Amino acid sequence: MLAFDSSATPPTTDIETKKPSRGHESYIALVWRRLRRSWTGMAGLVLVVLLILMAIFADFFAPMDPKATDVGFAPPQVMSFHDKDGNFVFQPRVYALSDSEELDPVTFQPIVGIDYDNPRLLSFFVKGAEYRLFGLIPANRHFFGSTDGQPVHFLGTDKFGRDVLSRAIIGSRISLTIALTVVFIVTIIGTTVGMVSGYFGGTFDVWLQRFVDLVLAFPQLPLYLALTSLIPVTAPTNVFLAFVIAVMSALGWAQMSREVRGKTLALARIDYVRAAMAVGATDTRIIMQHIFPNVMSHVIVAVTLHIPSVVLLESFLGFLGFAVKPPLISWGLMLQDTATYSVIGSYPWILAPVGFVLVTVFAFNALGDGLRDAVDPY
Repeated sequence: MLAFDSSATPPTTDIETKKPSRGHESYIALVWRRLRRSWTGMAGLVLVVLLILMAIFADFFAPMDPKATDVGFAPPQVMSFHDKDGNFVFQPRVYALSDSEELDPVTFQPIVGIDYDNPRLLSFFVKGAEYRLFGLIPANRHFFGSTDGQPVHFLGTDKFGRDVLSRAIIGSRISLTIALTVVFIVTIIGTTVGMVSGYFGGTFDVWLQRFVDLVLAFPQLPLYLALTSLIPVTAPTNVFLAFVIAVMSALGWAQMSREVRGKTLALARIDYVRAAMAVGATDTRIIMQHIFPNVMSHVIVAVTLHIPSVVLLESFLGFLGFAVKPPLISWGLMLQDTATYSVIGSYPWILAPVGFVLVTVFAFNALGDGLRDAVDPY
C-alpha cells in the first residue's frame, strides 16, 4: 500500500490564482474614480471648495475693512520684491501714491507719484481691522496684508475709497448664499414634484404638467423686475433678501421638475419597481427607496449646472438695483459703479467683481461637466 505523506508540499502549477487588485466598489467610489480622470472636473472641484472657504471665512481673507474709506478711485497697488534702489528683497512690499512738491505746469496741482521712501511691507496672518468670526468670535487677524496695518489696495478703490478686493471677498458670501439657497429650494421642490408626477401619471400628471408649463411660460426677467420693485426701499435688508430668494425659487423649480419627471417615467417601468408594486410596497417606499436614489445622479449634476445661472441672475439684478441693498455687499451691487462708460474707461479696476463671477461660473460649470461624464455610464 502507498503511504500518504502529510508533510509533502503540494505540487505547484504554472497557473496561479491572482487576487483581484480592487474589491467591491460602491457607486460613489466609481463616480469619484472617473471624476479624478477629468482635469476640468477636478479643477472645478478645487475652485468650488476654495470659493466656499473664501465665503465662509470672508472676513479673514479680506485684507481690509470693506466699509473703511480712503482715496476715491485709487489705482491698484502692485506688489514688488525690489526696494527703492532696485535691489531684490525677499519680503514683498507695495509703494503708495503721494503728492510730490512739484506742481503741474497746466493745472498747478501737486504731481502724484510713487512714495519709494515709505514702503508698506506685506506678510501673512497680519493684524488689521477687527471683525467677528462667524459673527461670534472677535478677531483681528487677516490672511494677507501690510505688517503695520496701513491700507493696501490690491485691486484699487471705488468712488467712495473702499477697497475693491475686500468688498469682492465679502460680497462672495451674499452672492453664493443666494445662489446656494435658491438652488436648494429649487432642488427640493422640483425633485419632489417631478418624482410624484412621473410616478403616479394619469390625470394627475397631466394637470400638474400644465401648471408646470404655465410657470415655464412666464417671462422671467420682466417678472423679476416687477416683483422685486414691490418691496419698498425702506424695507429691512433681510426682508428684501428673503423676497428675492423666494421669487427666484418660485420661478426656477419648474425646469428641474420637468427633467426629474422624465427620469421617473423611465424608472417607473423597470422590472424591480414593478416587482415592488406586486409585493405590496407602498408608493412612498417605492419613490424613496427605488426611484429617488436613481435620480440623484441627475439631480446632482443639474444642481452644479444651475448654480452659475443663479449667480449670473443675481449679478444682473444687483447691477439694476433689484437684488441686494446697502449695507449688504454682493457682486451685482458692486457692479453698479460701472454704469457709465466714462468710469469704466478711466477706472477699469472697478470691473474686478466680473472676474469673481467668471471664476465662479467656470468652477461650477467645470464641476458639473465632470460629474455628468462620471455618472453617465452608470
